[in-house]
This record gives sequence, structure tokens and C-alpha cells, in this order.
Amino acid sequence: MKKYIFIFILSLFFGAIYAQSDKKAYRILDEAKKEVKWNDFVNVVQKADVILFGELHNNPIVHWLEYELTKDLQKKVGGRLVLGAEMFEADNQLIMDEYLGDLIKQKNFEEEMRLWNNYSTDYKPLVEFAKEKNIRFVATNVPRRYAAYVHAKGLDALQKLSEDAKKYIAPLPIVFDSTLACYKNMLNMSGHKASITFAQAQAIKDATMAYFIMKNWKPGILFLHFNGAYHSDNFEGIGWYLRKAKPDLKIQVITSIEVDDVNQPDVNEFPKASFYLLIPTSMTKTY
Repeated sequence: MKKYIFIFILSLFFGAIYAQSDKKAYRILDEAKKEVKWNDFVNVVQKADVILFGELHNNPIVHWLEYELTKDLQKKVGGRLVLGAEMFEADNQLIMDEYLGDLIKQKNFEEEMRLWNNYSTDYKPLVEFAKEKNIRFVATNVPRRYAAYVHAKGLDALQKLSEDAKKYIAPLPIVFDSTLACYKNMLNMSGHKASITFAQAQAIKDATMAYFIMKNWKPGILFLHFNGAYHSDNFEGIGWYLRKAKPDLKIQVITSIEVDDVNQPDVNEFPKASFYLLIPTSMTKTY
């Protein structure tokens, strides 16, 4: 009997050693900081109205999992899936629609869309999958010139824009709560006080992304949105504006976090989210 107990204890010991030495590319934790398997994660988020996938822009594991989640959700919900992304600006929606509808060539699309530098490696697979599966893809972000305008002049200055320009931003006036952590923290970045318009430029992005999500959402739709994690961490940013528009909207927030050891993360430092995507800090970057 003692022999079997010894063997059992030995197996637990070596099992623990193996688990600690196993080099995982990622782990997923739920809101309670408990590990979940991929299929269980997908089964939960598919029940949402809106999924805010908070990414790290230069992380290859995050971009791969964005693609895998899109693919798996399309299998489960089919034509109910709609995509949207911070990386595409609202005044380019026509170009996006023309490309997905096979009306213009890829060359023209990529030349005219003001694409991010990492488009070809990180976002092109999502766009091409949407084209292949006939999935609507919404350009949700405010045109960068208007975010720059807010940074320079403040939110109130948006009233000076033409009615045509206002089509590409959230309806005015924009509600801005400077006490929200996502904006309050920005005012103290880099150890010095930033101007209030710096945080307001973030808010116009959040408000506009939320506006175009809601404009393209209706009951039965599953809207999967890709954005930098800071735009949705702690259920603030985009999520805050979504809840103001529709308080009972079912929102799942995914945040991406780099940690030194995915097996032993310091969960006390995590922002609030529905799910945590943990990636080793040593992971190679796309740029």
C-alpha cells in the first residue's frame, strides 16, 4: 500500500514540474480568474450581443486568436455574425463595402483605406475571411483627423464641423466623464499632467466606436469588435458608451495581457474583464 501511495505522490510531483515547465503560448481565464478551455470560452461569448476583443496591437498570438474566434463564431452563428474594428475609420466604410462586395480590386482597397502598418500580417486575414464568408465588416473608428482636432481644440469644437463631417462621429454633444479610470489615468500618464483634450480625443474614439456598433446591431446579431484593450478594459471606454445607449445590452469584454509566467500570473494587477487572454511577455511581436 505504501508503495502505491509513494508512486501516486511521485506522479503528482512530476506532473506539477511538467505543468510549470510547459511553455504555453497563451491561457484564458474567466472573470473569476479561473482557467477555461477554448471551446468553453467560445460557447460563453457567443451568447453575447457584443464582444469587445481588447487586443495588444503587436502581439501575434492575440491576432491569431482573433482570427480563430471569428472562424469558430461564424461556424456557430452563421449569418448573425457582424465584425467591426478600431483599425478602420468610419469615412472609409464605402471602400470596405465595395471591396467585400467584390466591386473593387484588392490593390485599390489597400491603397485608399488608410490602413495600419501591420494590416497585412494582423488584420488582412480577418478582412479576407469576412469577404469569403460574406460577413459585414464595420469601420467603427472616428476619422483620425477629427480625433486630432479634439486633441487640439476639445470636444465642443466638433460643433463647428459640417453636417457631412458629423456623419462619421457619434451624435453631438458627446458625454465625457473625466472620472472614469480610462480617462483619469490618461491625464496622469508619463508622470505629468496631460491636457483634458488628450483624454477627450480618446473619448471621441470610444463614443464613435460604440455609436457605429449600435448602428449596425439589432436583436439576434452577434457583433464581434476588435480594439486596443485600453478602449474596453474595466468595462469602460466603448462599453461605457454602449451601456448608455442600451443598458441591458449583453457585453463580453476580452482583455489581452502579457505576463512573465502564464502559469503564475499576478491576477491582482488585472483590469476588470469577462475573460483574460494571457500571453508570455517574451512572445515575438509583429512590429
